[in-house]
Amino acid sequence: MSTNRTGPFWDVINGFAPPAPAAALLGWTLRAIDPEAGTIEVGFSVDERFTNPVGHVQGGFLAAMLDDTLGPALVATLGPDQWAPTASLHVQFLAPAQPGQFVGHGRIVRKGNTIAFLAGELFTPSGTIVATANATTTIRSARAR
Repeated sequence: MSTNRTGPFWDVINGFAPPAPAAALLGWTLRAIDPEAGTIEVGFSVDERFTNPVGHVQGGFLAAMLDDTLGPALVATLGPDQWAPTASLHVQFLAPAQPGQFVGHGRIVRKGNTIAFLAGELFTPSGTIVATANATTTIRSARAR
């Protein structure tokens, strides 16, 4: 997916920079994005290294996948000198998750000048929803580190 947008997120998408180590660990791939609508669909691929003692994907990894779904939905809309750290992430775990493929759907609920509210879901390929999340982020620029 090539675009004329600029910034660190788009550098990764356009192949000019490697993905963040956490995204690479989670097997993050972009499936679809619509910055004008504030929506994103991403894929994840996790194996047995991500499981808890009963063989399910540990909840912290599901939360990380949701964070790495919601954040990019917003970051794709920001200027090249902006970023948006997560201030709050609330996750609801709905079903046990087995290692394998996951699909994350994320969207901007509301975006202001310095704060944004995000929401999303994490699904198995068969459509089972395993977790949902809501997040609040702060929008920052290079001059306001």
